[in-house]
Order: sequence, then structure tokens, then C-alpha cells
Amino acid sequence: MRLTTLSENEIIITLIALALLLLFAFVCGSLMEKIKGPRVVGEILGGMILGGSCLFILLPGLSESIFFAYPEEGKVLNLFYQLGLIFLMFLSGYNTDIKIDKSNAKTISLVFIGATLLPMAGSIPFFGLFKEHFIGSINNEVSYSLVFAIGVAITSIPVISKIFFDMGIMNTRFSNTVLTVSTFQDLCLWVLLNVATRIAQSGEIKLGEMVVIVLVTIGIFVVIALISKFIKPVKASLKPVTFFSISFILLLFMCGSLYVLGINIMYSAFVVGYVVKAVFGTEDVIKTRMHHLESIAFSLFIPVYFALVGIQLNVVHDFSLVRFLLFFAIAFGLEFAGTWLLLMFADLKLRTKLNFAITMNARGGPGIVLATVAYSYDIISLEFFTVLILTTMLSSMIAGYFLRLQQRADANIFNEL
Repeated sequence: MRLTTLSENEIIITLIALALLLLFAFVCGSLMEKIKGPRVVGEILGGMILGGSCLFILLPGLSESIFFAYPEEGKVLNLFYQLGLIFLMFLSGYNTDIKIDKSNAKTISLVFIGATLLPMAGSIPFFGLFKEHFIGSINNEVSYSLVFAIGVAITSIPVISKIFFDMGIMNTRFSNTVLTVSTFQDLCLWVLLNVATRIAQSGEIKLGEMVVIVLVTIGIFVVIALISKFIKPVKASLKPVTFFSISFILLLFMCGSLYVLGINIMYSAFVVGYVVKAVFGTEDVIKTRMHHLESIAFSLFIPVYFALVGIQLNVVHDFSLVRFLLFFAIAFGLEFAGTWLLLMFADLKLRTKLNFAITMNARGGPGIVLATVAYSYDIISLEFFTVLILTTMLSSMIAGYFLRLQQRADANIFNEL
């Protein structure tokens, strides 16, 4: 058997394209961190500079010679795009930790309902307002509506965690509450996104099939979570090569196998990350190895993924500033209002309620994953894809800067609720 390969010139062009994507993602991401902003925002901006929002307009010939040099280049770059998404979700699954502080259960429940269920319900009247411009080419209203509702309610664990670490407030009662709520929230929204993609694929709503998909999607995670409490993790005496080989085999095999059951790659990678955590545990040796994997993934595959997200954005054509600002106001307002309204029933300080309402608006990585997955299935249009990405970037920056402002005003505000 002989594999078909690219020509030498095509390989060189692809390597140059990847190098430029990585360079611009690294530089812009580093600059964003210098001004205390989320690195992911800078990495997307780096891609935007190389794409339809800048270079493709100013120097279309140069842009095409690098990123459209041969017919299959888009498919080759998309492989790195998918690997970035897979590693991002795999690492998110490994770092997911469901722990409920019983003394804080009321606040967790109120924030979850206020930041998830109320915003999603509140978004329903706005589906039709944007439908003409935001619905994808498959014209599936149910899938589009689900993505719209998820886009309003989703919150980012990675971005929020990074902000908490940088501020030195990780493991405070405030941060633990936010991360616990975000974990449950993301699990629910990943299930809904999986349903949306399945409906988009089948082109019709089969109630029985949808129920099965929901049950399987939830059941897989619940079973793994329960098993992890009773099994003894494999001893960390495994050689690093063995550990990584087993992890990658599980990752690739389960992504392919679960797809047959109607589970998309994104959620499969998330589940595998949780499986690896359950099987190998969280001993220092394993944490160190996962940290090494994170270093590689976040220095190559994930920045390229975010840069390729940015390169697809076009804020010059196929974009309305008015519709973006309107959607952003609706999404930010509903998340804020829902969280604030439910926290009226909690005995919290006014500023603490405000901090929760702003923080739950940080959409970060999950918001980007939502947009890219929905766009890849043609559930949403290019304009809505752009709007979701920009909403994610802006809301994450607002949350980060606002929390730092609160910390300057009162250094102890996050230590107790």
C-alpha cells in the first residue's frame, strides 16, 4: 500500500502557513497578556490579521499564495484545527472537577439557574429577530435556536480559571462557586450542542432518537464519574511514553467510536479527558505529565486552532456592527439579569452579586468551541459565527478587567461570600 502525499512545494507552503499562524498567535497572545487580557483573545486577533479582516483585503495575492496555494491546503490546515479543538476539550475534561460545597449549595444552585436556565429561556423571543442573517445554510431552525440559546448562556472555565490564578484568588469561596457552576453549566450545554449537531446531520427531529442521544451523552459522563469514585487509579509507575500512548489511543479511538453513537468529536474528547483522570488519578506524577502535554498543546495545536478561528472572521464583509452590538447587549444583559435576579434570594453583599453577574458572562474557550462546531455543521451563518466569536472575546475581557478593578477596591472581597 502506498500513501498519496503532497508535493515538496505544497509541504513547504503548509509549513510556512502554520509558522505564520503560530507566530501571529504567539505575538498577539503575548501582547494581550501584557495588558492583562485573555491570551485566547490575542491569538484570535493574530489570525484575524492574517485573514479576511486584514491581510486578505490589503494583499489578497500574498494571502492566497500562503493559505490557498493548492486545492487541498484548507483540508490540511483543518486537520490541525481539529487537533487543536480535540486537545482543548481533552484537557478541559481532565481538569474538570465536580465538587459541591454543601455549605454553599444554595448559592451554587441559584447561580446555576440564574446564569443558565433563565438566560436561555429569555433568549427565545429573539430567535426570529436575527434568524434571517444568523441561520446557516442547512436552514434548520431547531439547531439554530439551540445554538443561539447556548451562546447566550455559556461560561468559560479556562478563561475564568486563568483570571483567578493571575489575580491570586483561586480556591476562594467566590472562585470555587463560579467554577463549580461553570462545570455543571458546560456539561448541560455540551449535551444540547451535541443534540443540535445531530439534528443538523439528520435534517429532522426524531424524538426517540433525540432522547437516546441525550441519555447516552449524559449517561456516559455520569457512569464515568461514578466509576471514578470506586476504582483505584492505575499506579503512576507507567513510563511516560506508555502513559501518553494509552491516553492518545483512548482519545482517538473513542472520538471515532462514540461518533457512531451520535456523539460529536468535541464532547468525545472532553469525556476521554475525564476518563484519563479517573483511570490514572491526580497524583503529582500524573499532573506533571499532563502539564507537559498542556505545554505542548497550548504552544502549538491550540494557538493554531484559535488563529484559524480568527482567520475565518470577516468584520468588513458579511458583518453588521449593529446586529453584533444588539446581540451582545441581549446576551450580556440576559446573563447578567438572570444571575442577579436569582441572587436576590441569597444573603450576599451587593458587590458580590455584581461580581457573579459579570463573571458568568466570560464566554472564553467554550464560546469559541460553540461557534466553530456550529459553523462547521452549517447550523449558523458566517455572520453569526463572527458575532459569537466577537461576543466571546469582548465579554471575557470585560469580566477580567472588572474583577481586577474590584480587587483593587477591596483586596478581600473574594475571600468570603
